[in-house]
Amino acid sequence: MDTNTIIDLDKYILLAINGSDSIFWDGCMKVYTTISIWIPLIFMLLYLLIKNNNIKNFFLLLFIIVLVVGLSDSISSSLCKPFFERWRPTRDPGLMFLVDVVDGYRGGSYGFTSSHAANSFGIVTFIILLVKNRALSVSLIIWAAMNAFTRIYLGVHYLGDILAGTFIGVTVGWSLYGLYRYILKLQKQNKHRDWVSSQYTKSGYLVSDVYLLLLVLYATFAAIPLISFFSFIY
Repeated sequence: MDTNTIIDLDKYILLAINGSDSIFWDGCMKVYTTISIWIPLIFMLLYLLIKNNNIKNFFLLLFIIVLVVGLSDSISSSLCKPFFERWRPTRDPGLMFLVDVVDGYRGGSYGFTSSHAANSFGIVTFIILLVKNRALSVSLIIWAAMNAFTRIYLGVHYLGDILAGTFIGVTVGWSLYGLYRYILKLQKQNKHRDWVSSQYTKSGYLVSDVYLLLLVLYATFAAIPLISFFSFIY
């Protein structure tokens, strides 16, 4: 498969997914992709980390998570976008008038790679490796995949942008988890707890705290269409 075929396929997938002529679904996708809707989830994640770690380890984790986001975003936005200079669908002179735009949102000039995908999958990869709980892992992957999907729906990224951003995020998240484990090894830190396996994850996080995080995640999922619905009415 040559480059032109891949590009044409990318455009076909974009136009197939982009928009739905539904104000309600447009609203859902717009709300989902905003940071503010996820503030309760962010605070719940901080609670999980504080509750299950000593203060020194918590600040180490906080530093690593900030590093995951910063590095993922820098590679995507500061390195890849200016290097490849691939137009966003909403900015592509040959495609921009075929793309459904929500509330005039077109994003910046270039879209390869997706910073949303890189940041989302970077954090998700790190948290999955850190907590080691199957229900949380599946739920976070769904969250990140939906976050990536909204970018195609809104017409600001091709699938290729998303896949490349996902690769960056997973690589950064996995690499910095390795760094975190190495730092713990240097500090000779090891979690020794007399836990009951059904009450703790494999890495020693309280399952009840993980379920609280999942509750906030799925409550936010449920709130998004409600917010879109009432925004549509009023």
